[in-house]
Amino acid sequence: MKRIGVLTGGGDVPGLNSAIKGIVDAGVDKGYEVIGIRRGWEGLTHVSLEDPGSRARYILPLNRDNTRTIDRTGGTFLHTSRTNPKRMKTVPEHLNAGYFPSQESAGVTTYDLTERVLRNLEKLGIDALVSIGGDDTLSYASVLHHEGVPIVAIPKTMDNDVRNTEYCIGFSTAITRAVEAIQRQRSTIGSHERIGIFRIFGRDAGYTALYTAYVTGIRCGIPEYRFDLEGMLDLLMRDRRENPSNYALVVLSEGCTWTGYEVREYGEPDAYGHRKKANVAEALGAEIRNRKRLEIVISDLTYDLRSGEADFIDKMVAVTFAHMAVESIEKRESGLMAAIDKGLYRMVPIPESQQGPRQVDVGSLYDTEKYRPLYSHKAGKPVFLCFAGAPE
Repeated sequence: MKRIGVLTGGGDVPGLNSAIKGIVDAGVDKGYEVIGIRRGWEGLTHVSLEDPGSRARYILPLNRDNTRTIDRTGGTFLHTSRTNPKRMKTVPEHLNAGYFPSQESAGVTTYDLTERVLRNLEKLGIDALVSIGGDDTLSYASVLHHEGVPIVAIPKTMDNDVRNTEYCIGFSTAITRAVEAIQRQRSTIGSHERIGIFRIFGRDAGYTALYTAYVTGIRCGIPEYRFDLEGMLDLLMRDRRENPSNYALVVLSEGCTWTGYEVREYGEPDAYGHRKKANVAEALGAEIRNRKRLEIVISDLTYDLRSGEADFIDKMVAVTFAHMAVESIEKRESGLMAAIDKGLYRMVPIPESQQGPRQVDVGSLYDTEKYRPLYSHKAGKPVFLCFAGAPE
């Protein structure tokens, strides 16, 4: 019997449980045993397979009985972490840190536990691994592929910024919830005749802000284009004047900037080198208060978007990606990721970490004069509009 391992890493998004259940269903149909690895890559760096307590904490055999209803809820049944086995700041207590390669940067020593991951996969008898995650989690999946581990991937992230795919699990539900939140708040913002500023996920890519603005008809700021502050304020003031309820709205990616403003970060870097970003909505709100003497309503659309049950699109894509991944394993393929490419389901190479996140094509998707999405020339484009080069 072939034994498949599956793990989820990074932030949770709606649809992960549908993907896990889909892998179990597809695997069982083919006579495979499915092993859940809990808490992402931490499950393979921290588990001590000789210790029953540690094994129970990190290893969970999956079957149709214990996954039957998990797709009805959000989060990840397997739990998650932001562990990067190549850059561990601490080594589990039961291991000898001196055994692993280390490096020092900015006074911080990190350890590469890849050998430990390989050893645990061998001890578990994992014939192939399914890694579900965003660009950080998948960057380590690429490392294992180059180490000779049979591995396939499924992309998930609300930012929708994994390369080689137009869609990642979690994006549709997040945008749906962002739109609902903005539409609900219109009544309050309009009642008080204020400017509403919404902050949304998008560290390096502006898809969440752009697509939210696309269907709500409001202004947006994205990381790919530094807007002119005076220009944005003029547009918001015009929107407010022309609105019978005398209010205006704008949604900002957390990583967006404007002339005279740089992204501000704080705190210690995580396992992948990311620091937390200061609230860009607060910064823009301060500019509007100081320059226009207007009251502002600021809403942080973050963790609520990743909570709860997935919508239809995320469930459908998750289940489809899961079956594609298992079919790829059956073909003895490795280093591939389930994806949507030009509107079609395909298996594509797992993106390499040095490529960085996929970003909005400003020329085809963003109006740099009106600071809102471009709605024209969409005939012939894929449904998620992400590639300028799609066939006409």
